[in-house]
Parts: sequence; structure tokens; C-alpha cells
Amino acid sequence: MKVLAADLLRSAARAADLPRDPLPQIAFVGRSNVGKSSLINALVKRTVARTSAAPGKTRLINLFVITLAPGAPIERFYLVDLPGYGYARGGAPSQEAFEALTQEYFACPPAETGARGEPLGPTAVLQLVDIRHPGLPQDIAAGDWLASLGRPRAVIATKSDKLSRAERSRAAQTWKNSLNTPVLPVSAASGEGMEDLWTLIVRMLTAAPR
Repeated sequence: MKVLAADLLRSAARAADLPRDPLPQIAFVGRSNVGKSSLINALVKRTVARTSAAPGKTRLINLFVITLAPGAPIERFYLVDLPGYGYARGGAPSQEAFEALTQEYFACPPAETGARGEPLGPTAVLQLVDIRHPGLPQDIAAGDWLASLGRPRAVIATKSDKLSRAERSRAAQTWKNSLNTPVLPVSAASGEGMEDLWTLIVRMLTAAPR
């Protein structure tokens, strides 16, 4: 997929800062240090999201406007990078604040059904998990909550380059069993699965009612 532009629109600290236009939104959700920023940068083939070895640094909802080449099934959409769950620099109060912000975001109606002028939420959701650590309780709890929202959801297993092919296959099956949905192994480092990820994103965004 050819990306013409990937620009940070803003970092939202509250629902009032969310988009109010009808562009579809794909939300990236995952445990802190799962590699969300690295995956976003690999996906758009440029550095737009800040990466850090220290977990819990993303404290806001980062909204990126993605523009694809003319003729793509969808030419513009929002890629939304949410704060990581499970850990926050600043301890429990910070984590609770981040979780409240995430819940606020998901409480907003998607652009396809929301009223113009009101804060709008995700069209579809990608839950990122670390393929090396299948079945973590935090990921399972987050997956159950996301599934309960009724919005299109898929699971992406990051850092697949860290495992052998056989290990990757076993871990992917364990993740599928834990979250009751297929998983797509990807690697920001090697590029594995990136075209399949683009296909998935386009399918999820274009399948939404408009």
C-alpha cells in the first residue's frame, strides 16, 4: 500500500479533542511496550510515532491522518494510537487516568453513525499483543472488553521475528485459543505480515456502514 502522507493531527487529552469529521478511524490498542509505535512507523514507512524502551510513555490519544495513493479503496482515514494498558509511568493514578481516557474514546459513536460536530470514536479496533507471551491476563481482559463493544476487532501479534517459524505457529494458535479469534503475526523489524495488515485495515474500514 502506498502512503502519500502520515501526519500527526493532535494528541487528545479528553473527548472534546477527538475528531468531529466523518473520516473512518482505526484504533491501535495494546499492552505497554507491545511495540505499537514501531508497528505504526513500519506500516506508514516513516517515523511519525515516538518509540521508547520505557513502557507507559504514551499518555494521550495520538491521532494521525493517513493519506493513501489515489485509487486505493479508502484514500484517507485516522490511525489512532491509544495509551498502553497494564503499566503507566506515574503509577496507579496515571494508569487509571489513561484507562478513563480510553473508555471515553470508545464511548463516542463511530464516524459512520455519529452526528457531525460531536466527538467521534473508532470505526474498527486492532488489539496488539506480543506473540512471545500468549495468554497474558491483561491481554485477555482487554480482549473481552473490546469484544463486548460490538465494533469490528482483529488481533495483531507483534515481534514475530523474535521466534522461529515453529514457535511462531504454536504461539499464534495459543493466542487464537485465548482470545477466541484468529491472530495475524507481524514484525516491524522484518516487515513480515505488513501487506496482510494493510489488507485487513482496508477491509475493516471499508466494510463499515456509511
